[in-house]
Amino acid sequence: MAAATGVAVANIYYNQPMLGVIQAEFPGQSATGLIPTATQIGYAAGLFLLVPLGDMMDRRRLIVGQFALLAAALVLAALAPTGWALVAASLLVGATSTVAQQIIPFAALLASPERRGQTVGTIMSGLLCGLLFSRTLAGFVATHAGWREMFWVGSPVAIIAGLTMAIALPRSHPYVAMPYSSALRSMIHLWRNEPSLRSATVVQAALFASFTVFWTILALHLQEPRFALGADIAGLFGIVGAVGIFAAPLAGRLADQRGPARVALIGAAITCVSWIIFGFWGSVIGLVVGVVILDVGVTSALISNQHIVFGLHPEARGRLNTIFMTGMFLGGSVGSAGATFFWSQGGWGAVSIFGAGLAVVAAVLQGFSHRRTINSDLGG
Repeated sequence: MAAATGVAVANIYYNQPMLGVIQAEFPGQSATGLIPTATQIGYAAGLFLLVPLGDMMDRRRLIVGQFALLAAALVLAALAPTGWALVAASLLVGATSTVAQQIIPFAALLASPERRGQTVGTIMSGLLCGLLFSRTLAGFVATHAGWREMFWVGSPVAIIAGLTMAIALPRSHPYVAMPYSSALRSMIHLWRNEPSLRSATVVQAALFASFTVFWTILALHLQEPRFALGADIAGLFGIVGAVGIFAAPLAGRLADQRGPARVALIGAAITCVSWIIFGFWGSVIGLVVGVVILDVGVTSALISNQHIVFGLHPEARGRLNTIFMTGMFLGGSVGSAGATFFWSQGGWGAVSIFGAGLAVVAAVLQGFSHRRTINSDLGG
């Protein structure tokens, strides 16, 4: 399940290190700058429209079907004749890649409550492998073969992942029998009635926006004359950030033992530190150190906030995950769009201020949430 999650989520990050190569093929087409944002928006839309189905039908069948649709969307991206066509295909790739978010609540369902954090952390290790190594793979393939070839590689890999899930996963019986429209409406009540869900979602949205700011601009930043590095080097930063893979299970165990709110606060604070390094250490080494810290901070907060969300209503984990991840990836789309804007206005300095501001907002909000948790425990 961890491997399939990584395969699925990788597809929404292929375009980031390839952005410069794609822009070179479509000169003068401003649409290419919207590709990362379109992918994130597509992912958010898929979360909202597709992930709730996991509470109402056999998750194994749903997972296999989404992998098939993902493979088809990747073919459309590989064949895109214009920048706008690639933007449209990126929306579809993003939407179908949400199959990763069908797998995560399934794993939480199969785990015992006392090991939920560790289990989710293990699955998230696979997700982080896909998130980080996808950039390395895409940067290498784009440099040596071309960006279209990366999408051609991704399509059969998605098919293999779907077939593997068809063999490996048990059947699941839906928790609830309700119309699709009722399931969508029920998410409004979940949002209104669960302050922990609201807090975890907003904090993670801000942190993921900060995270996406760095990865959206990294390839363009490295192409500047003072670095003069290509897409393949930008992709190698994914390997550097792989330390987050090891942080995920550790964060899950700490959340089980010490409480997820505290671990989420530590993660948000670590993310703030990473942007201080990005802003004041203007070298490749500074970027390397900063990306390690960034990935550890965001990952620790993510695992902890998921632990909080999945502990609320077992029968609604698909819809809870929809709300949480939709908010998170909407934050990511804001980060991508904002990063592109601030890059055009003020270069890396403006981007660093923007990314740091998002991290500070997340840390402050998480601090208030942690304080409410402590007060609630004392009151109990």
